[in-house]
Amino acid sequence: MDESTKRDLIDRYITAYNHFDIDGMLVVLDPGVSFENYSGGELTTSANGIDEFRQLAEHAKGFFSERVQRVTSLTFSQDGATAEIDYHGRLAQDIPGGPKAGSLIELNGISEFTFGSERITKIIDRS
Repeated sequence: MDESTKRDLIDRYITAYNHFDIDGMLVVLDPGVSFENYSGGELTTSANGIDEFRQLAEHAKGFFSERVQRVTSLTFSQDGATAEIDYHGRLAQDIPGGPKAGSLIELNGISEFTFGSERITKIIDRS
C-alpha cells in the first residue's frame, strides 16, 4: 500500500472519529482489527475484531459532547504509519472520581496504524 492510500485511510478514520461517525470509522478498518489504548504506559482499553471495536466506540461516544483529533505530523513505514496527535474533548458526563461533565480534556499523543492489503488492521493510541 502506498503512502497516499495510507494517508487517505487515516484521514477518513480521524474525520469520522471527530464527527462521532462510527460507521465511517469502521469502513476503513479490517474485520479483524486490533485496537489498544495506553495512558501513561498502561493499557487502558483494547478491542479485537470489528464487533468489539464497534462496542467500544459506541460506549466511548457517550462520554464526550465534542472531540477533535488533529494530526500534527505523520511518518510512514513499510506497513504502517505513526501520527502525532493533538486531542481535545469536552466531557458529556462526570467521570467517577475524576473530571466533571463540561470539563475540557486536552492531550498530546501518538497513534500507530498498521495496514493490510486494503484497510487499517491495527491501531495503538498512546497518551
